[in-house]
Amino acid sequence: MEENHEEVVTQQVASHDDVPVFRTKDLSVFYGDFRAVRDVNVYIKAREITAFIGPSGCGKSTVLRCFDRMNDLIPTARVEGTVEYHGVNLYDREVDAVEVRRRVGMVFQKPNPFPKSIYDNLAFGPRLNGIKKKADLDVIVESSLKRAALWDEVKDRLKASAMGLSGGQQQRLCIARCIAVEPDVILMDEPCSALDPIATARIEDLMQEIKRDFTIIIVTHNMQQAARVSDQTAFFTTEVNPESDRRTGVLVEFDKTQKMFSNPSDSRTEAYVTGRFG
Repeated sequence: MEENHEEVVTQQVASHDDVPVFRTKDLSVFYGDFRAVRDVNVYIKAREITAFIGPSGCGKSTVLRCFDRMNDLIPTARVEGTVEYHGVNLYDREVDAVEVRRRVGMVFQKPNPFPKSIYDNLAFGPRLNGIKKKADLDVIVESSLKRAALWDEVKDRLKASAMGLSGGQQQRLCIARCIAVEPDVILMDEPCSALDPIATARIEDLMQEIKRDFTIIIVTHNMQQAARVSDQTAFFTTEVNPESDRRTGVLVEFDKTQKMFSNPSDSRTEAYVTGRFG
């Protein structure tokens, strides 16, 4: 059943270029009885960078994790509303979460290379997907490192531990590891927050390069970064939940980045992007 559904998903992905990669409809996420974020309606276009911005606790990362079903791994988490992936309900019972995570890669806030060689970090995913021939793996490793702008720096030490790389190099390695399995989408949860300005600039340049092949969604606290790299921006904030005294994340505004930063439609967005609050 899962294999048949996977074929259907693949056919729909290939034949519906006019359909957004993701579309959420009245998306809410609960942790137990607490509604962490509510009524989120966004659409993510193919081969664009979409930035999620807003103050801490507003639900940016929570929404991001809905796109690869990482919230499934939290026992108390519950998703309501709809998340469509190329027109397919991502939370349909027949959709395999493991298959979702093959198509939707994640790069985390802190670089997390495996305690293996640089080569084995890159070959790990392809091996899981059944690629065993060394010649094939060699091609994937080199190609992925080149696309992540890391090949020239590490090509002479592929057997060395990835843990010996600098923080910025480790993060680019993690992006290369993600690229190696040819996902459709790359999610990035504050990928530059632990990096210095030079390493951050390299990651931003890399994002602009790889968006020709991948759809990217980035959560960032850095508004200048969102303005520099993204095509669309979603601004979240928090409001007092009428059902409790706790604050719930809400989507305030979602539009083209240039408009969001030059002529936002909501006064709360203007106050945030100009630094008057948050």
